[in-house]
Amino acid sequence: MPTVLRARGYRLYFYSHEPNEPPHVHVDKAGASVKVWLDPVVVARNAGFSPTELAEVVRLVQRSQAALLKAWHEFFR
Repeated sequence: MPTVLRARGYRLYFYSHEPNEPPHVHVDKAGASVKVWLDPVVVARNAGFSPTELAEVVRLVQRSQAALLKAWHEFFR
């Protein structure tokens, strides 16, 4: 599970066995986890983040979208 970004206590990472899914990241913090599609940035599944935290995660992914997509495509070449 390569970590691609750490910011404000969030860990953004890929599972190495998901190459057949559209580009996405998993985000964890303090026992909560969310899966976010990268293009467009949309929450796929949320487990434990409050609406406020989820909005913060989405903003973080949106601001980092280009770098995250680049990392996805490089990793899953």
